[in-house]
Amino acid sequence: MRASCVKVAAFCGLVSWAGFGPAIALDGQQAPATAKAPLPLFKNPHEAQRKGFDLYRSGDRASSVEALKFAADGGQSAAQWKLGRMYADGDGVGRDDIKAYQYFSRIVDNYDEDEVHQRDIPFVSSAFVAVGIYSLSGIANSGVRRDVQRALEMFQYAAMNFGDPAAQFNLARMYLDGNGVRKDEVQAGKWLAQAAEKSHPESQALLGHLLFNGRAGLPAQRARGLMLLTLAREATVNDPKKTWVSDYYQAAMDAAGRQDREMAIQYLKDGAEPRRARAPAR
Repeated sequence: MRASCVKVAAFCGLVSWAGFGPAIALDGQQAPATAKAPLPLFKNPHEAQRKGFDLYRSGDRASSVEALKFAADGGQSAAQWKLGRMYADGDGVGRDDIKAYQYFSRIVDNYDEDEVHQRDIPFVSSAFVAVGIYSLSGIANSGVRRDVQRALEMFQYAAMNFGDPAAQFNLARMYLDGNGVRKDEVQAGKWLAQAAEKSHPESQALLGHLLFNGRAGLPAQRARGLMLLTLAREATVNDPKKTWVSDYYQAAMDAAGRQDREMAIQYLKDGAEPRRARAPAR
């Protein structure tokens, strides 16, 4: 994790001589028309990374993968992260959690806090979280085993050093569940409050649920809890993976009294931000 970043500037490619007619094989015969087109020639990994992202945005996923791999092999963190996400999501490539894990791990293993460029911090932080999530459950039929302590280490580092809201949320969940740590709702509430302040929807929902029900060492704050749940629901209503947010919201709405609802609406009208939900004192 403290090792210096890989600094490889590979330079390769095939030269295509345009304008000289069909390619001729060594035996004088015309080369098959199905011959594979030459790979693009990049000046350096940074240029390949830029080209890869441009191709991805244009919808040419296949070509973007080749450019991003060139950049990733040259030590470009953003390219490594993008390939990790593509393989994790099956986005333009076949879903492959092992390859995703390997790309994310490469970022984590090569991270050096004294050398990392500021522009790469979001990718580094996200990679720490991704490795943590994979470590929580492991990857079936692979050498990546469940390792709760590694997950805790990844989330703690990203939460404390990068202020990553996804890391803070996952760390809070570990404290809520007592997964790898002593169960501690107060500590969980602190991490959720920090993440909710950054408008992280899942953290807003979970913190809102705790506040509404008077948990995490705090008396019930039903209106503020309902406000946070409303914000979270609006941000995730179209995400099929986050139906639990709507479930928490609906349960709170069903249990809320008229005054709770009116106060929550007023908070929203006044532009109340999640940061106003105070973290519980220890």
